[in-house]
This record gives sequence, C-alpha cells and structure tokens, in this order.
Amino acid sequence: MILKSLSLINYKNFDSKSFDFDAKINCFVGPNGIGKTNVLDAIYHLSFGKSYFNPISSQNIKHDEDFFVVDGVYDKENREEKIIVSLKKGQKKIIKRNGKNYDKFSDHIGFLPLVIISPADRDLIIEGSETRRKFIDSVISQSDKNYLSDLINYQKLIAQRNALLKYFALNNAFNKDSLEVYNEQLNTLGKVIFKKRAEFLETFIPIFKSRYEWISNNNEAVNLVYKSDLFDGDLKTQLEANIKKDRALQYTSVGIHKDDLSFEIDEHPIKKFGSQGQQKSFLIALKLAQFDFIKAQSGVNPILVLDDIFDKLDDQRVSQIISLVDKENFGQIFISDTHPERTEDAVKQVHQSYKLFKL
Repeated sequence: MILKSLSLINYKNFDSKSFDFDAKINCFVGPNGIGKTNVLDAIYHLSFGKSYFNPISSQNIKHDEDFFVVDGVYDKENREEKIIVSLKKGQKKIIKRNGKNYDKFSDHIGFLPLVIISPADRDLIIEGSETRRKFIDSVISQSDKNYLSDLINYQKLIAQRNALLKYFALNNAFNKDSLEVYNEQLNTLGKVIFKKRAEFLETFIPIFKSRYEWISNNNEAVNLVYKSDLFDGDLKTQLEANIKKDRALQYTSVGIHKDDLSFEIDEHPIKKFGSQGQQKSFLIALKLAQFDFIKAQSGVNPILVLDDIFDKLDDQRVSQIISLVDKENFGQIFISDTHPERTEDAVKQVHQSYKLFKL
C-alpha cells in the first residue's frame, strides 16, 4: 500500500499545498513551526478520520477559514483508492472513499493501516489509563471490526448507566431493575472485550519484548502487564456489589472501561524507574511491535510515520530504524526533521529511493 499524493486545503497552517510521494521514503525538513508535523498529521487523518495531535476537529481548520479538505490518492492491491476527509464549521465531518461517503467512520478504520511514532507518544507513559486503553483499542480495531463495534456499544451503555445514576441522585430516587438491564448488557459486552484484549496482549507482548531487545541493545527486562477488574471475577457480580459506591459517585466504578496497561522495566514502573533513554526505547519498541502485529493481521505493510524522530533517539538509533527498510519488508515511510543534512545522511545509508521536501 502506497500513498501516491496528498493535497491540503485550509488544513492547519496550509492554505493550499500538494505533494507527490516516493514509494519508499519521504522526508519533510525545515525549521520548527513550518508545518512538517501538520503534513504527517494529515496523512494520519486519512487513515483514522481524525487528528493524532488535536481531537477537536474544528481546530484543524486554518485560522479565519470555514473548512478544510485533506485529499489522498493511494495504490492498494493494484487499485487506486481516493480518500477525502473534509470538515466545514458547524457541520459533520465527511469521509469519502472513491467519491462515496462512509455512513459510519468506524467502517474506514483499518482500511489504510498506519503506525505513527512521535514525541507525543510520551503521553502513554505519563498520562492516565485512558491513553493506554486507547492504544490497545486502536491496534485491535485496525484488524477487528467486531471489536470496534462492541467497544462503541459498551461505551454508549456506560454513558447511559452513568446518566441514570445521576438521575437517581438528582431526583432522590432509585430503581434497581433499571440498573439491572444495563448490568446484563455490560456484562455480555465486557466479557467479549476483555477476552480480546487479553488474547491480543498474549500475542503482542512477546513481539514488543523482541523489539525492545533489538532497539535498546541492553539487558534490562521489560514487560507489559494487563490490569482489569475482570481478573477478579464476573462483571455483573462486581457491578451489583458496587451499587452503593456507584450511586454515591454517580458513575460506574468497575468494568473494562477502567482497564490499564502497566509499563514495566525490571518489574518496576518505567514512569518512575526508567531513564529518558529507556523510556524512548520502550515507546519505539511498542510502536514497532504495533507495526509487526498489524502487518501480520492484515497482510498489508502499514504506512510508518516518524515525527521528529531525532528528538526521540540518537543518530545511531535513527539510522538503525531507517535501516529496517532494507533489512525487512517495510513499506512506505514518512519522516520529519529540523535538519536536512542529518536526515539525508540517514536515508542515504539504505538502498532505497527517497524524496526530500523542504518546507
């Protein structure tokens, strides 16, 4: 799968800009603030229907404009695919494939597999459990439509149950039967989601460990530990046992929406005990494992986006990652950097075609 061309209209800092890409390596170079990351984010937008860096869609429209359009032309399985993502202020975002609107954005997820490595990934370590759950869900969802559908339905049920708990509190009322309906449905969906997350991590963790060993060149032991309320038993039983607590809090306190993934180095949290270099290597390994997993599931080489990669790793490690293009069957890569010479030196070390875009 190759992104052949990209056109931007009123996207972030660009009024109008077009690019024709190399099938292997594409580098965006220039000073900070010029829009390198914005181009990479536009490519991400085409795969996921949203920005990687700013979830508020309207804020991706250029200042003083009313709309944006991101237009990409792909070559996938010897067929041309044209994807357009557009948004007009006050209206719903539209995603089109070959001129036809998607009814549900979720139908598009996984069609153009992509993995991004960015300094913003540090949020996976420093932020709360929601960020790490989203990582798990985004990887599984790219190859499992049913999982994404179950997840969306589960989140709707949680929102409805929470609204009911708030209603009870505001009206000094309580109806156990009403809650029971939600408990039953949450239990059914929760079991399925929990099982798929556990199965995914069983496959994913060995890939991750292998990648960490490769990129770090050292001997510390790393691990990902899945934490879920469902390890403690049936969700329905736990929901019923926590009714008093949930009524007091006015939200649902147990369930797979509370799951977490513990990032560990030598059996300690990497957030507290990992050096900056170890944390960087941990995150790179996590994303390369994501690449490996998605490729194995889909049979397609995901697009690999490396945002400000030199900020995360020393020059030797960057060269090592770029050399993967030679050593392994990687597909198309997009890179951003502030130093043109540094980037060109790195990509020249591999025997692949490349383009350098100076912004």
